[in-house]
Amino acid sequence: MSKATSQEVDTEAVAPQSVSFWQAFAFWLKLGFVSFGGPAGQISIMHQELVENRRWISERRFLHALNYCMMLPGPEAQQLATYIGWLMHRTWGGIVAGVLFVLPSLFILIALSWVYIAFGDMPLVAGLFYGIKPAVTAIVVQAAHRIGSRALKNSWLWGIAAASFIAIFAANIPFPVIVLAAALIGYVGGRVAPDKFKAGGGHGPADKSFGPALIDDHTPTPEHAKFNWVRLAKIAVVGALLWTVPMALLTTSYGWNHPLTQMSWFFTKAALLTFGGAYAVLPYVYQGAVSHYGWLTPTQMIDGLALGETTPGPLIMVVAFVAFVGGYVKGFFGPDALFLAGMVAACLVTWFTFLPSFLFILAGGPLVESTHGDLKFTAPLTAITAAVVGVILNLALFFGYHVLWPKGFAGSFDAVSALIALGAAIALFRFKRNVIHVIAASAVAGLLVQLL
Repeated sequence: MSKATSQEVDTEAVAPQSVSFWQAFAFWLKLGFVSFGGPAGQISIMHQELVENRRWISERRFLHALNYCMMLPGPEAQQLATYIGWLMHRTWGGIVAGVLFVLPSLFILIALSWVYIAFGDMPLVAGLFYGIKPAVTAIVVQAAHRIGSRALKNSWLWGIAAASFIAIFAANIPFPVIVLAAALIGYVGGRVAPDKFKAGGGHGPADKSFGPALIDDHTPTPEHAKFNWVRLAKIAVVGALLWTVPMALLTTSYGWNHPLTQMSWFFTKAALLTFGGAYAVLPYVYQGAVSHYGWLTPTQMIDGLALGETTPGPLIMVVAFVAFVGGYVKGFFGPDALFLAGMVAACLVTWFTFLPSFLFILAGGPLVESTHGDLKFTAPLTAITAAVVGVILNLALFFGYHVLWPKGFAGSFDAVSALIALGAAIALFRFKRNVIHVIAASAVAGLLVQLL
């Protein structure tokens, strides 16, 4: 259908019927297996499915939730899934959405990590990775375009995105500083030029709609999403117990200096430092896991990042690879239980890495829901979204550099990878192909190149 007027939308579309818990469960399970492309690609997939196709949530409500998740430490795409699941089906809806976003990638990474560490070099997997990496680059570029086309609706927001890109690319300014600066600009801008900082931007199709949504712009906040001090206290107590009890059991059973206890403590700290996504925390993880603790080698860390890039789920799931390799190599449970040691370490680290994300959403969600119509809160969040577009563009260049010049600019240009990336971009932009189809085709292309 061509560009429809609001009247055509009203007459041709009706709001979706209520979605049952198990219908949502099926969707979140599917999402856990198809969420490739890092946070940018994952957010793009969720927008296409939840806002455009299924209309479970409106554009404005989706962006408002996304802006909040961007401000938090931790994997923003997983937090966004948790937030929408919670909004639709209360606490268990959020837990299910967040867990299913992570669980498939955990199982896949445990299996791949075991094959990697137990069987060494694998030409087959190397060939698959060779084709997938250029495709991931194209997916991130497409995600920057999709989010930018929605968020950058006037010259003010374009300026914030450009400044954000320059700040992180040229000046290497930390992402939290960029977020705080954007929030400050949005706060001031919301007072000076409020029409420029409305959710969705100030010009063009700022009120873009894909039809009435189940959770629409003016849908009343459900009872469970309203702020309540007693509910907040309960979440804080439960969250503290969920962290303290397993940490106390590890300490009393194995001692504070045991690798399992140290992994749990180290990745708890990492979870609170992941402003800006996985790439912001990878230097910290590298320094601790490789240089300080010696859980794995530098080469293994790079290979783990490649696995994280090419499997579904948050890129920060590379921590599961780090823990598995560390547990397997250290052999916590003896030489006959190497796989068990790696699996237990991977599961523990995943628990301590993602627990804070659930608490941030379940505790902070009611406060955020109370602000989605208030400009003094939405203006800073709108500015943050614009800044994130610049950061995602920088991420795309980061991928492109390492894929097309694998040995740096001093080395040769990888023309075959460039052709695979170009083909993936054409499939995504011109023919609107599914991300999974693009990744599968690129993997086959990479494998054929390696075989030839």
